Amino acid sequence: MSEVREKFATQVDASVLAQVRELAKSEGRQIQTLVDEALSDLIEKRRQARPRSHVMATYQASHGRFSGLYEKLAK
Repeated sequence: MSEVREKFATQVDASVLAQVRELAKSEGRQIQTLVDEALSDLIEKRRQARPRSHVMATYQASHGRFSGLYEKLAK
């Protein structure tokens, strides 16, 4: 599998960058590898944080019937 690489520029907190450099050095890895990993982890984390549409549809459909129960459970 051939990956197309693209350069981009950004700014980060100096202490964060220093920690990333130290981590890359201690692991014998390149900074770009750590950035790729961090961005992939962020994307996956955000993707999993969103409720699936069929789950939300089921909840919304049940809300009219069970709203009183949901309010009691929330207390």
